[in-house]
Parts: sequence; C-alpha cells; structure tokens
Amino acid sequence: MRTHLPLLTALLIATGCASTPPAKTASAALKPTQGNAVTGTVSFTQKDGQVWMTAEVKGLSPGLHGFHIHEKGDCSAPDGTSAGGHFNPSGHPHGASHAQGGHGGDMGNLTADANGNAHLKLALDGVVIGDGANNIVGRAVIVHAKPDDLTSQPVGNAGARLACGVIVQAP
Repeated sequence: MRTHLPLLTALLIATGCASTPPAKTASAALKPTQGNAVTGTVSFTQKDGQVWMTAEVKGLSPGLHGFHIHEKGDCSAPDGTSAGGHFNPSGHPHGASHAQGGHGGDMGNLTADANGNAHLKLALDGVVIGDGANNIVGRAVIVHAKPDDLTSQPVGNAGARLACGVIVQAP
C-alpha cells in the first residue's frame, strides 16, 4: 500500500483543485470626462457565485459621489452620457431601500477623503462576469458629481458624470 500512497495523494490533490473553478475577473480604468480630473481603477472578481467590486478613485472633491454600472460600454461622449442609463437587467427600481432591492447598476456612493481619494469594496447582487443578461462585461462604470440619494427614480439624482471606464474581462 505504501507504494500507492503518493499516487493516491496526487490524485486527491488534483481532483480537489479541478472541482474549484478559477475566479473570473474584470476591470475598468476610469478616465475623466471633459473638464474633470477624476481617475481610478475598479476591479471585479466573481468566485463561488458572488461578484466583489473594489474601487480606488482619486481626484474627487471631498464627500459622497454616486457610483454606478451603466448599460453601455461607451465613454466616447465628452460628458459620459454615451454610457446610457444605469444597468438594470432585473427591472427593479433604483436604490436598495425597495422591497426587491436595487438594480444591478446600484453601487451606492464613494466617500472621498480630504485629499479626494476614495476606496470601496462591496459585494454586488444580481450581476455576473462573462455570460447572460446580468453580465457586466462591456458595460461602463460612472463616478458622479453628487451623492446618490438612493431613492430618486430612476438614477438617484447623482448629477454630472465625472469619470467613465469600460468593464473588460481578464483573459
């Protein structure tokens, strides 16, 4: 039996590794809209059915700024409006306070410190990386000038678009 122990151990390790699919990742490089200086990176990781978002943003005025996934991966308009409205595959109202929760594009607010830097990490509901109607790849991330009030329909009254970045999936 001793001669088969290394083979059995290798087989168990290989089987265990094969049953855990690798995490899917995507990211968006935020570039400022015309007249603004906001930049940053937004990273997405999907593992075990959950998508986690991490944002690092700089060049903001101190305070709260609305932060959303928008329906189109198009940042070509000088004011970012080419990204369309909020990504909303479920058709839910905007804001997390509704009975059915918010929509896929709702990411709440970034909080910028006195130096204009913001960091946010949160789990996203109702979205995936890579396949299906809830796929965020090819959509845009927008940073807004004002806070998202989390209630106004359909977009939270968050104001002008300060930065835009298209979400691309890692190979």
